[in-house]
Amino acid sequence: MLQQTQVSRVEQYYGKFLLQYPTIRDLAVAAPAQVREAWQGLGYYRRASNLHRLAISIMEERNGIMPESVQELERLPGVGRYTAGAVATFAFEQAEPAVDTNVGRVIRRAFFSPRARVTEKRIWRLAKTLVPRKGKPAWTFNQAIMELGALVCTARIARCGECPVRSACRSGQKNLTTEARNTRRMHGMRLSRASDNIHQEKRR
Repeated sequence: MLQQTQVSRVEQYYGKFLLQYPTIRDLAVAAPAQVREAWQGLGYYRRASNLHRLAISIMEERNGIMPESVQELERLPGVGRYTAGAVATFAFEQAEPAVDTNVGRVIRRAFFSPRARVTEKRIWRLAKTLVPRKGKPAWTFNQAIMELGALVCTARIARCGECPVRSACRSGQKNLTTEARNTRRMHGMRLSRASDNIHQEKRR
């Protein structure tokens, strides 16, 4: 549900969907029209179809057991690299990267100059090196960097002054330096105006 959809929208559907289909088996035996109806209003209906196909595949080919590795997860209907990484790390505490739009933006800003041409492959390779080698720290790291991109290092505004990792961020250091320079310039202009006002008062 979170593929290309904000959390605020997903919250309205996730709980209801799980109540209707609490297990993989329940989802697998449902009629396609019922699954689509449960998804009604969330958009991108191909996701619902893929999820239904995934449940059927797991029941028929894997005896109802979800695979844990990224490689096996990616073989399932509708599961790409990001979804496989997210399921592996959050459901099974695997030390795997999960690079969505927010995470990719954070990595680009932190490690590369704004004009650099950075491929998706390079982003994923760097993300792999950043993820802690153990499951629970990897879970925490992936959750934190996703939240950082969603709430602080956003697409429209990079809130560098609020960022907890700004000292290690290439763009953050540059933005803060520029902000400090502008602040000093504004302060100097105010002092200059104040000085001019004092001189004018003295002349009077």
